[in-house]
Amino acid sequence: MLDSNPIPSPEISNLAEISGQSCDVLVVGLTQEGSLSSTLQAVNQETGGWIEGLVSNGEILGKKGELTLLALPADSGPRMLLVVGLGSCDPDRQSAFESGSMIVRRLGDRPRGTVVVALGECFPESFHDAIVAGVLSGCDQQAIYQSEPALIIPERILFFGIADGKVQRGRAVGESIIQTKRLVNEPPAVVYPESFAEKVTALFEGTAVKVEVWDEQRLIAEGCRAILAVGAGSSKSPRLLMLRYDAGGSEKPLALVGKGVTFDSGGLSLKPSAGMIDMKCDMAGAATVVGVLHGIAKMGLKCNVIGLCGLAENMVSGDSYKLGDVIETRSGKTIEIHNTDAEGRVVLADTLDVAIQNEPRAMVDLATLTGACMVALGTDVAGMMTNDQTLCDEVQSAATDEGELVWQLPMFDLFDEKVKSKVADIKNVGEGRWGGAITAAKFLENFVGDVPWVHLDIAGPAFADTPKPSRDAGATGVMVRSLIRWVENQSL
Repeated sequence: MLDSNPIPSPEISNLAEISGQSCDVLVVGLTQEGSLSSTLQAVNQETGGWIEGLVSNGEILGKKGELTLLALPADSGPRMLLVVGLGSCDPDRQSAFESGSMIVRRLGDRPRGTVVVALGECFPESFHDAIVAGVLSGCDQQAIYQSEPALIIPERILFFGIADGKVQRGRAVGESIIQTKRLVNEPPAVVYPESFAEKVTALFEGTAVKVEVWDEQRLIAEGCRAILAVGAGSSKSPRLLMLRYDAGGSEKPLALVGKGVTFDSGGLSLKPSAGMIDMKCDMAGAATVVGVLHGIAKMGLKCNVIGLCGLAENMVSGDSYKLGDVIETRSGKTIEIHNTDAEGRVVLADTLDVAIQNEPRAMVDLATLTGACMVALGTDVAGMMTNDQTLCDEVQSAATDEGELVWQLPMFDLFDEKVKSKVADIKNVGEGRWGGAITAAKFLENFVGDVPWVHLDIAGPAFADTPKPSRDAGATGVMVRSLIRWVENQSL
């Protein structure tokens, strides 16, 4: 099997004293008003006002996102100084996260031994873990098969002024984002239903997360005919992956459900090549579930969480499911197929039914489900739909705290009519192009029963065509931070 570059794992720790610390690069912050951080002020004094001179001459502006790398005119201490522009707005967790991520991306052009990050003094203590998470998240990128690494990760990253507890939380979150991004960025010949399950089983070996894999025979026995139908056209048989984290005593679990279509050709409703090239990302919902479980286990949260990943390849063959087929789902509800490229919701029909069988107190599903959501909200915002406003507000609050963009779309009863079928209970697409993200959610609502439920359509932000200073193109790991925060807020 093709082997990708290993997941980066720099040595990470906190640093209690910075005076006299020798390192390759010292990272400091500067506001747009020219306010020097404490450490940068110390550097300025040691260099006879050199930094103030650069600021007054307009060589360093402190604009948000500006990164200025300087060689220090000193015989000891840091060799290089990286000045991070903080802008003029009040700091928030998102800017802390992005500042951390930009550091690694800026310094990754050559080998660095030790990097000391002194940004903790620029942000409130409550944001310190976000700096660390950003640094770790920035360590991975999509060029995982280039023979020469596109990003060279420092050997050691030391955080000055950040308590060990914050470092450890940030590390858990950052590493979890990397796990999600790596699963999504792998080619479909490497990550398919069986290998996805194998990789996740290996990831959680020896941890508090218990893994159960339903193979094709188990799916048949369990009546998961919807998952089996979508996967019927592929030589790679489907799977259902169940992850259990039990650290909350007798409380009912929270459920996270992810769409895991490891490659989506569109089936008989075949996509054009341009629409198919990135369809390895169609399992980003399932990968996000894995990342969140990884994070909460690393953090040792006192809660019960179950993660469900419905895994299938949507391919073309004589065995492919067809337009006009009627599928009896695990719940007994029947689906008429009007478009084989609306397959993710079909996979989720069975996966959600397995989830509610475990009697969760609340449930969130994630899916790269509809292009319609991207038309409505663009590529940076996830759509959010719900049957329970209290739960929706909780997820919204967690996303707002983390700086991830979500927007609630309505679930008016009138949309129920759009997914009714003339020959089965429901059909797998609505009427024409209109309200496609909502009709997809209305389809899913048929399979959640009375469980409080939020659907997150992450088709836009899960995979990026172009890079930003704070992240590479490719998988973004969107909603890992927010859902870890949500679970943490529900913990004992």
